[in-house]
Amino acid sequence: MLARGGGAVDEDLVAQAGELADVFAERAAEYDRENAFPFRNFEDLREAGFLRMPVPVELGGLGAGLAEIVPVLERLAMGDGATALAVTMHISPLGQWASVWRRTRNPRLEDLLRRAAAGKLIWASVTSEKGVPNDLTDARTRAVAVPGGFRVTGRKSFATNTAVATHCSITARHEEAEGGPRLLLCQIALDQPGVRIHQTWDTLGMRATQSNDLELEGVFVDDHRVVHSLPVGHLDARVLETVWAWAMPAFAAVYIGIAAAALEWAVGQVTGRGKAADPVVQDVLGECRILLESARALVFRHIDEVRTGRLFELGVQEGVSRCALVKYVASNNAAGVVQRLVDVIGGASYTRALPFERLWRDVQAGTFMPMANLAARRLIGASTLGVQMLPEVR
Repeated sequence: MLARGGGAVDEDLVAQAGELADVFAERAAEYDRENAFPFRNFEDLREAGFLRMPVPVELGGLGAGLAEIVPVLERLAMGDGATALAVTMHISPLGQWASVWRRTRNPRLEDLLRRAAAGKLIWASVTSEKGVPNDLTDARTRAVAVPGGFRVTGRKSFATNTAVATHCSITARHEEAEGGPRLLLCQIALDQPGVRIHQTWDTLGMRATQSNDLELEGVFVDDHRVVHSLPVGHLDARVLETVWAWAMPAFAAVYIGIAAAALEWAVGQVTGRGKAADPVVQDVLGECRILLESARALVFRHIDEVRTGRLFELGVQEGVSRCALVKYVASNNAAGVVQRLVDVIGGASYTRALPFERLWRDVQAGTFMPMANLAARRLIGASTLGVQMLPEVR
């Protein structure tokens, strides 16, 4: 069983994650080759207690916060990035809601968190759609008001973790809302009528995430399952405090972990060849270490800003831009590490029988995951210039 956390980096949690990661690394090539979801890995995570890690202790969980969760996700990603990314889609939302519950004691959130702690609920966050920036300001999925709630119709892409999840978060546009169109943030069960998963996932990397399309055809969403709404085309303070503040460092940790695994493997290769004293090798590995440590430092600065509340005092756009910066630096530094290592690994980096080429493929996904590179640079640049890109809801 996992040790209970106390709000800081917990070496016992990381060590236990490492034991699982070593097992996952042995399975990763098979799941990648077969384009199959790692169900065995999730069962191991459940049995070890990691699926209830963010749930408050008093609700049956381990009470882990961002400072504890991020190193665990990084260590899991060193074994299998796809498994780590999939479980992030469960752990991050639970952490978000746990932080809200601690402040509000909302009974519906309490019920959700208790069910997660009991193993009756696994989550997925499904907001991506083709042709719409995944910035939580709009959606093509439509919500039509009906007695008691809404009927939701649309199609989501990159629905990571839906192979194992019982419930998910979705976004939908309510066109006829009073005062103008609003974006609804909703919760649905994946066994509801009208929910269908399309097996569309056949990608270069992150294959085991099985991030297939999710179709919604007239799915009923009870009023109580609409957890938030905001005017379309606005940046929202509550979304900043939950989704952006939690998801960006969690995604960052996954890609840092993949790059750390690549660096560790490369060290073994070059030392095994007797090249540790080679100045070129030292230069490359030194640069890679610098890139990783820089990304980690930025992640932990972010965690401190969330913990102290300083992030939320900056204004919504500046807060979101700082969240985007964390993920941008981590994912691009990680991709840079893996690319740079090719210079010293050589042809072994291109060999399917060795793990490096899978790490190389998996790490590429970080650059276009939300917030994608172009969107992040634009937002960060606008904030630097004092240009307001979208209206804010505080």
